[in-house]
Amino acid sequence: MSREPKIERFNTNVKSKYEVYNAIFMTLPFDGISNTGVLLPLFHSICKAGYEDNKNPSEIIEYFFERYMRDASAKEREDLLFKFIQYIERQVVLFDAIEDASYRIVNNMDGRGTLRNIKEEAEATGKKEELIAYLNTFKIRPVLTAHPTQFYPGVVLGIINDLSEAIREDRLEDIKSLLAQLGKTPFFKKEKPTPYDEAVSLIWYLENVFYHSAGAIYDYLHKHLIQDEAFSNSLVDLGFWPGGDRDGNPFVTTAITLKVAGKLRSTVLRNYYRELRQLRRRITFQGTEELLGSLEAALYKAIFVEGKPEIDQKHILTTLKDVRDVVRDKHQSLYLDHIDSLIHKVELFGLHFASLDIRQDSSIHKIVFEEIVAHAQIDGKAIFPENYLSLDDEAQIAFLNDVSGSLDPESFSEEVVTKTLGSIYAMKTIQEENGEKGSNRYIISNSQSALHVMQAFTFLRLCDWDMPTADVSPLFETVPDLIAAPEVMEALYTNPTYSAHLKRRGMRQTIMLGFSDGTKDGGYLMANWSIFKAKEAMTAMSRKYGVTVIFFDGRGGPPARGGGKTHQFYASLGSKIEAQEIQLTVQGQTISSNFGTLDSCQYNLEQLLSSGVANEVFASANNDITDSDRATLEALAQKSYEAYTAFKQHDKFLPYLERMSTLKYYAKTNIGSRPSKRSQKSTLDFGDLRAIPFVGSWSQLKQNVPGFYGVGTALASFEEKGTLDEVKELYKNSSFFRTLLENSMMSLTKSFFGLTAYMADDEEFGAFWKILFDEYERSKRLMLEVSGLKELMENEQAGKASIQERERIVLPLLTIQQYALRAIQEMQKYGEQSDKLAVYEQMVTRSLFGNINASRNSA
Repeated sequence: MSREPKIERFNTNVKSKYEVYNAIFMTLPFDGISNTGVLLPLFHSICKAGYEDNKNPSEIIEYFFERYMRDASAKEREDLLFKFIQYIERQVVLFDAIEDASYRIVNNMDGRGTLRNIKEEAEATGKKEELIAYLNTFKIRPVLTAHPTQFYPGVVLGIINDLSEAIREDRLEDIKSLLAQLGKTPFFKKEKPTPYDEAVSLIWYLENVFYHSAGAIYDYLHKHLIQDEAFSNSLVDLGFWPGGDRDGNPFVTTAITLKVAGKLRSTVLRNYYRELRQLRRRITFQGTEELLGSLEAALYKAIFVEGKPEIDQKHILTTLKDVRDVVRDKHQSLYLDHIDSLIHKVELFGLHFASLDIRQDSSIHKIVFEEIVAHAQIDGKAIFPENYLSLDDEAQIAFLNDVSGSLDPESFSEEVVTKTLGSIYAMKTIQEENGEKGSNRYIISNSQSALHVMQAFTFLRLCDWDMPTADVSPLFETVPDLIAAPEVMEALYTNPTYSAHLKRRGMRQTIMLGFSDGTKDGGYLMANWSIFKAKEAMTAMSRKYGVTVIFFDGRGGPPARGGGKTHQFYASLGSKIEAQEIQLTVQGQTISSNFGTLDSCQYNLEQLLSSGVANEVFASANNDITDSDRATLEALAQKSYEAYTAFKQHDKFLPYLERMSTLKYYAKTNIGSRPSKRSQKSTLDFGDLRAIPFVGSWSQLKQNVPGFYGVGTALASFEEKGTLDEVKELYKNSSFFRTLLENSMMSLTKSFFGLTAYMADDEEFGAFWKILFDEYERSKRLMLEVSGLKELMENEQAGKASIQERERIVLPLLTIQQYALRAIQEMQKYGEQSDKLAVYEQMVTRSLFGNINASRNSA
């Protein structure tokens, strides 16, 4: 590893290489307009100079046309803008590929937060035994979700992978060929993907990346830290949502759930088969041939079996361990590490590869439950009394304690009932075929009461599953729900039927917390602080009743959805929050940017592992927040909440999003399988807004409001009282608050209000835009003062340089998008309807893709 600073390694290995390869790319004649590659750099220069001169996007593009395309027709000008979009999309891919190729060089793979680092730190501080003991119980579970923030088709992912490899090895001719292929390959999808299509796309990452990276981590721990063959804590579990997540996705069916589970099983078996074939080229010793040969044949057969295979995890492990014993006892342990490596992967992934969660919203459960109460019968008798729904929550729960039976999903006429009950029967089938880990968690979105959890638990028991081998996990999302959550959990812990279920499940309760909708509901600071406090309160409540609580965070890509720097976040939680496991959703661009290559995947998995170790083994008590700092944080969060609530209630808030942003165009991108709104009402309602298009639309405007709005106002309230030193003290003392502010500063870094400065003069929205801009300026000024930094992300120079380079690449794309949006607004203002409107709408939609992928965590 070079000792030069990370920013210098980035400049040498990423920025400089991009300039060289982009120059080659721009000369490739892959389209019908031969001068596109010549004109794009000129257009970029005009955009940059135009914004510095306070020009709006329309003025910038008209000036470019006048200077370089004076004699061109309107059609030729529009075609060129579409060609620019096409080029810039591919420039983003090229930059992605170069960053991926240079990942190991730019990032210190043995530095802070890596396994080697925590091993050395434990040895240096005399905490090696404590570390090993912690690793016996600690786990991380990244859960891959197919939320619509990643649009690369599989063929493009393949090109990125091959291009990264060619760049890493400096194979110029291959790079040129791949760049030309990239220019010819379509990026956008003509049709929306199905949930199964989404699953197949993400399984590619499991098969080609996570399988090898997680295996390498497990191998390292066994070889260098835990020399104990009996150690069997899997450490890295993988979760999976496509095909199981029904919340807001009417296209997920029982058949798709089962098909996805089958695909997960056949994929991991195929990986075992490939590795076993390679192993047999080395393990050619007497006493091993028959064992390995029979296992290879059984694996091959199981790959293609529909339904339960004849082979299971135990059989594979027993055979491999028998082979290991023969090699160790009779053949001087030759290639023993190869056998151990495959054993470790089978221990990690079983036949399930990743656990398929089932998720549905409590509002849908209410509909299902009412149908079951009205129509469910067993042996010709109604299960529920006629007055059941008129009882209070406590009385309803008391009745549910004794309910069980076997309902047939097909006996109900309502599709929503059939699908909900069908998903539970699917869980049982998956457990039979893939093992219990195949699908053993049912998540209830929008949980607000103990009754919501007991209803879902009852669904399980009414599907011929008297003692379910599955967990029921509430998802608390809004600020009021987070406040009520400890009381909800106490009601469950003291319920005789539910507590008996917990005992059978090892007294462990998973609780999911939603950063996305929490931020959308309460703003950045209040959402994060409310979740922190809820975790503390639910930890205390769970410990009171002898329950180990596992927190599952619905973290998205950007800080506005709970993303940002996850290592610092989890390393800062303190001793009052249970941390036996770190579970978090990983979605869209965050999958490809943080886990898309073997190096980045291993590095970021190790960062998650080490963050738990750092919090529990090295610094847990030091992370606890003092009473005075807690009072400061509480006051900041409350002030921020008031500011964000007032902003959200502004009469121009929804009209601004609807008419001035790209919100309505997300539905036209065909990125994800889910509808972009929760309801099909023609009018826009805040409650129906999904977090992804909501956050993404602000990102496309380069305003990133959900990641900072209210923070500046909160800090200003302390400044006005002359008590800003209290916040500075909080920043110095609390790594949790420090992480929040640093993540928010990342949102500010990705903002560029010069793009939309023209809105300040808009008759209807000018005053509203000014509110946004003032909060941006206020937040930036005061965050820098509190942190003592001279510029945003000053302490993360390489990350900042990456953001700036990506923003530079897409500046022309943003300009084209705003140019088209302004043209649409003008036409709609005067009620014009023409072919031009369709052209501009297509321009907006097409420009979304490059902007989304350049951000890497836009929503």
